Amino acid sequence: MPRARHHPKQQVNVGGTRWILVALLTIPRLASAGPPYVTDDPEPTETGHFENYLYTQGTVVSGQAFDPGAGVEIDYGAFANTQLTLDLPLNPNPGPGGIGLVWPPLGGGVKYRFIQEDQDGWRPQVAIFPQVFIPVGPASRGAPTTELVPIWMQKSFGAWTTFGGGGYTNNPGAGNRNFLIYGWALQRQVADKLALGGEVFGETPDTVGGRPRAAVGLAALYDFSDAWHLVGSVNTGIVDARQSDRFSFNLAVKWTR
Repeated sequence: MPRARHHPKQQVNVGGTRWILVALLTIPRLASAGPPYVTDDPEPTETGHFENYLYTQGTVVSGQAFDPGAGVEIDYGAFANTQLTLDLPLNPNPGPGGIGLVWPPLGGGVKYRFIQEDQDGWRPQVAIFPQVFIPVGPASRGAPTTELVPIWMQKSFGAWTTFGGGGYTNNPGAGNRNFLIYGWALQRQVADKLALGGEVFGETPDTVGGRPRAAVGLAALYDFSDAWHLVGSVNTGIVDARQSDRFSFNLAVKWTR
């Protein structure tokens, strides 16, 4: 999942006019805990294995058309405690006024878990997950590349798992400002194949004169088999909701090998 994703604003040139767009890159990183939440977790993909996701996502924002996006995320356990991530958008959205097409940015990162969880004590597992989001497509010419450096932690207690953290986003560009993201989630395994949970997440202002944002969400994860899973979440804003997140969703099919 993001997932992610969070919402660095990008300046793009459509038809010779400078516009400010929300990138809507909430990547559903869907490990055993964390995603489909916006809040991520520190658990990397198992060494030598893939976790692949076909997802759709969307956000309702006041004054903007509802244009859900889709993409594929590939996570690979390259080394012990190390995951490589690549997120590929599949469909562009119409630009402002219907002019041109705007692609979500291409995302990639490396998750490294440097503290292992103490199963018999209180020590959580902890990971750092630096990521980069690169504008693609002709309508995004001149938009800045953004970088996110978060730290995530997680602790499990029987059927309960809690995880969260935050990070710093470098968000260059005229009128933009660097900002912080944060999130925390609580999940419970309610049946052998079903887990449910909730989260709160947000960010500080990402533009000069902007406002902070915060939202809450609910998520569900269902296991069809060891290889196939269906995961999804719904969210709504609680701070600056009308302008940033009146309603959003993530839905993904996960398969592993």
